Parts: sequence; C-alpha cells; structure tokens
Amino acid sequence: MFQRLKRLLVGAPRDLDDPHLFHKVSLIAFLAWVGLGADGLSSSAYGPDEAFRALGEHRELAMLLAVATALTVLIISAAYSNIIERFPSGGGGYVVSTKLLGSSVGVVSGCALLVDYVLTITVSIASGADQIFSFLPANLLAYKWPLEFAAIVALTVMNLRGVKESIRVLVPIFLLFLAMHIATFIAVLFQHAGRVPSLIVEDTTKIGATVSTVGALGTFLIFARAYSMGAGTFTGIEAVSNGLQIMREPRVATGKRTMVYMAISLALTAGGILFSYLLLDIAIPRPGEKTLNAAMLESLTGSWGTFGHVFVGITLLSEAALLVIAAQTGFIDGPRVMANMALDSWLPHRFTSLSERLSMHYGIFIISIAAIAALLWTHGQVDTLVTMYSINVFITFSLSTLGMCWLYLSKRREYPDWRRRLSVQGIAFILCLSILCLVVYEKFEAGAWVTLAVTLCVISFCALIRRYYRKVYANLGFLPIEIEIPNPVDGTPVNDHLDHMQPTAVLLVGGYSGLGIHSLLEIRRVFPEYFKQVVFVTVAVVDSGSFKGTAEIDALKKDTQLSLAKYAALARKLGFKASTVMAVGNEPVAPAVEQCCELALRYRKAMFFAGKLVFHQESWYHRFLHNETALAIQHRLQWLGYPMVVLPIRIWGTRRKRTNPNGEAGGEHGAPPPAAPEPLSQPQKRT
Repeated sequence: MFQRLKRLLVGAPRDLDDPHLFHKVSLIAFLAWVGLGADGLSSSAYGPDEAFRALGEHRELAMLLAVATALTVLIISAAYSNIIERFPSGGGGYVVSTKLLGSSVGVVSGCALLVDYVLTITVSIASGADQIFSFLPANLLAYKWPLEFAAIVALTVMNLRGVKESIRVLVPIFLLFLAMHIATFIAVLFQHAGRVPSLIVEDTTKIGATVSTVGALGTFLIFARAYSMGAGTFTGIEAVSNGLQIMREPRVATGKRTMVYMAISLALTAGGILFSYLLLDIAIPRPGEKTLNAAMLESLTGSWGTFGHVFVGITLLSEAALLVIAAQTGFIDGPRVMANMALDSWLPHRFTSLSERLSMHYGIFIISIAAIAALLWTHGQVDTLVTMYSINVFITFSLSTLGMCWLYLSKRREYPDWRRRLSVQGIAFILCLSILCLVVYEKFEAGAWVTLAVTLCVISFCALIRRYYRKVYANLGFLPIEIEIPNPVDGTPVNDHLDHMQPTAVLLVGGYSGLGIHSLLEIRRVFPEYFKQVVFVTVAVVDSGSFKGTAEIDALKKDTQLSLAKYAALARKLGFKASTVMAVGNEPVAPAVEQCCELALRYRKAMFFAGKLVFHQESWYHRFLHNETALAIQHRLQWLGYPMVVLPIRIWGTRRKRTNPNGEAGGEHGAPPPAAPEPLSQPQKRT
C-alpha cells in the first residue's frame, strides 16, 4: 500500500538508459523563468512595500526609489549573466566563491545560501497568506497557519515528483500574475496620466525642501534606509545561475535568456508598483492589517463596484499563488546547494543521492522541515522574515561579485573586454555590500542578529563534518600497499576465463579507494588459498554531481570502468583471476543486488563480500555521516538465500589522538594504532 501511494504521489521511476532523459527533465527558458525567475518577480509583493513604508513622510523620494530599484535589478542581473557564462554547469554563490576565493569563503557563501533558501520558502508562503487574508474576513485568520503548512507540504510532494512536473502545474498561475499586474499598471496610468508632469514638479520641489531642512546627507540617509529596507526586491536573482543544471542545452544561452526575462519583468514590476503607490497617494495601513498592494488595488478600484472587488480578489490571489511558485525556488536550488557542498564533504554525502524520480529527496525533506521550523519561530511575520532573508542573500551576492572582480583582475589576458566586465561586477559588488551593511545596521536588533547567528552555527556544523571526513580518509589510508599496478589501465571491461564451479569471491566495491583495497586484502588474509578468482561488482551511481547531461553520465561510466580495471589489475598481481561487472543506477542497493543474483546463478560456489567502516567507539553520528549500503545489500541477499560477508575495515583515529606515557602516538583515547600488515609478497596467515 505504501509503495502504491508513493507511486501515485511521486510518480514512476525514471529510466537512466533513456537517450531522451535530459530532454524530458530539462527546462526551456520560459519554464526556467517560471520556476526560477518567479522568486525574484514575486519579491515585488513585499520588497516595494517595505521600501515605501521606510520613506515615512518623505514620499517625494519614491520616484527616485523606483528608478534606483529598477537599475539595481538590471545591474545585479548583468553581473550574474557573466557568472552564467563563466560557470556553465551551475554558478551559484557556493560554486563561484569556492572556485574563485577558496573553500573557506565558499562554505560561508554556501551556508548563507542554505539559510536563504529556507527563508525563501518561509517568506514566500507567509507573504502569500498575507495577500489572501488582506481581503478575507478577520474571523478567518485562524486558518492562516494551517494553510501555510499545507502549502509547504504540497510543494514538498510536487518536488519529489520532479522539477519539470512541478513547474508545469504553476505556469497558468504565473501568467495570471503577469496579466493582472499589467492590467493594474495600465489602469493606474489611464486614470492618473494627467498627474504625472505635475507630480514630477511637485516632488522635485519637495525634495529641494527636504534637502534644505535636513541637509543633503540627511536626505541621502533617508533614501538609503528606504532603499536598503527594500532589499527583498533584489532577492532571487541568484537562483537562475544556480539552477543551470536543469536547463535545456545550450545551457549558457538558455540561462542568459532566462536572466533577461527575469530582470526586465522584475525591474518593471517593482518600479511600477512603487510608482503606483505614489500616483494613487495611498494611505499606509498599520502593520498586520493589510498589505500596501491590497491598499493600492482598493484605492484604484474604489469606484468600480462589484467588478472592482472581483479584480482585487483575483489580483491578490495571483500574487499569493506566485509567492507559492517563488517558494518553489527554495525547493529547487536549496537541495542543489546542499548536494554541491556534500560533494566537497561539507555536508553528509547522502545529500548527493537522487531518488527514483531523479530529485534530491534528502535535501527536499531537510529544506521543508527547516522552513516549517522558521515559520513557527517567526509566527509568519513577513517584515522579520524579509530582514533575515535579505541579509543572507546579500552575503552571497557580495562574495560572488567580489570573486568575479578578482577573476577579471587576475586573468585580464583571457578577457579582451575585462574592463567592461570588471566595471559591471565592481558596481554590483559596491551596491550589494552597501545594502548588506545598511540592513544589518538598521535591523540588527529586529532580527538581523538571529540570521547571522544561525548562519554562523551552520558554518560551524559544516566545518565539523569536513574535519571528520578528512580524518576518516586519512586513517583509511593507514595500511601501506606495496604493490605496483600495471599502468596505464585503459578502463576496458575485464573478463578472465573464470571457472564457474570453483569458489568465487564476489566483492562489491565503489571507486578505487582504500576501502575496496582493504576489503580485497581481508579476503586474502581470512581465506588463504581458498578463493582463486574474484569478481568485482560496482554501481555507477548517478548523483547530483553527475546528473548534468549525457556527457557527464558517459564520463561517470568511463571512470567507473577505470576503477574496476584497477581493482582487476591489483587482484591479478595478488594471484587471483579477475572479472568485472558494472551497473548504472541512481542508488547502489537495488542494482547491486540484481547483479549479485545473476552472478549467483552463474557461479555455483560464489560468496559475496563488501567492506564497511567500523569505528573504535561507535557514535550516533556515524550512521548519519556514512551510508549503510553494505548492510542493506547483505540483508536483501540473505533473504534471497545467498551468503554475504561484511568485512570490517577498522578506523581508529576519528577523534584527537593522544600520546602514550612512553611518548608514542596512540589511537583514539590512548589506544594503540593498528599494527602494520605483513608484506604482501606472501599470503598472510589467519590468526
């Protein structure tokens, strides 16, 4: 029943051998604009609202604010278009900062992005609910939180089905939002077009009066504060460059076209909303009462009668629905950032795995749970969430644009037009850093410190995981191997003529690493002179690092065959006959079990082996940081009646090593390190 329900909600597994697979799951520019650009476009529902409220009595600055907002969107978008060109496989803030500024800076940008995408979901859902309940009766407010939670759960299920399927459902909503807002701006201009010349003159006079009253610096500070409070308007631009992996080939052209769509639509929408506030001279409602967009629409349609009420309701519903689409960006790009960081061992490696539908299911679940927790902690207050959200966005923006500035300065010869590119990145860096400093200064006690503290905790957590993995890898290489493997190994499948009636060791391995080598040596030590032939079985696991295109999957298969050839060469050097078998899948267990069942029918005296790391002191986090693939395969094979042995590969020093009283280095908690093995020229005796 569970499997049937899962298949109904999530869908059937994807076929990795389908030659048209990437065409089916990739997005054209329009769909990418819907799925990724909606994050930026939806920010017009709360960014201009915050900026206009921050002006207070100085509404005369709203026209300049609208122009500055539109220009900032275009400048940051141009900067990220260069990033798309430089990083065609996905140039999110984590990748850009890691490649250009180093891994230490990269983890800061990556952690800021993770918190950012969690808050993307939270602020989008909360703001969407505010839009809906702005025109609903007050007695229905009790249903606001259940509606928000239901929206997050629904998006989680949709993204488990796959990115393209979830975006197709949302296309009509996106088009409705555009249509209703274009109609709104046309109506505002039609009703108040005659006021525009006089309004410009009037506001120019008021600006002069403000300068004479508070001074040029005071006027600039008022403007800068409102400009920074509307920082939420600029969020979401980074999502396009981070989501290039899901775009249709040619990716760079598709990504840049998507960026153009998003930049123009966001600049016109955000600037148009601020200008409409000014033209309609709306009264600012109290916080929590209704949104400024709702007040703007009510002011516009006050004389339209019943049609006006319907127009307001449909427009606010389209805004709320688009905000739900914006939350989709957090589910698309958040797990992708987690996967990229997991590939570099900043996060548990399991976050790189893909589900049957080729979605990053672990990351989706974590992002969803974190978004619900943030919603509960902030009680869905949009102003607090926007402040927390915008800080982390501009940490990433600042580091990415700084990295691109360094790139153009250090590699001027590679870019003939480096001066133009550097000027764009430099202006974008100054703008992003200025907004970041202003938001932190203005809102430090109103929630900014919480964002900084949470981001710092996430960075510390990632640093601990990275440190742990490095110690494990270092200790895994403790055993010296004095065997020269024939070189080069061409990577062609190895198939010695094995005797199907002789005892055969079937060893499940991953890449060519210490774990597989130690497992082979353990078979030789524990069963001396018993096994004369060995079959190496592996699964080329298509994870988020390799699921980028047909070329990447072909390269994965080639690398996997090369690793198998190295294992076979090592086995021959040790006196075994060797053969190799490879399968391809999105996870290792089911394909490996299928291959083992076929080998069990072929070799009558086959025994299956796999290595597993064991630790001197097992802790709760070991299962979280290491997969249980060997045990899962063993369980399935034993249920089918086939014998399998899990070989323990001991890891001693995952914690700080101590020194024994005699001054020699000891293992964990003073335990002696494992003794060096006997020379490999002779079979080791079983003790």
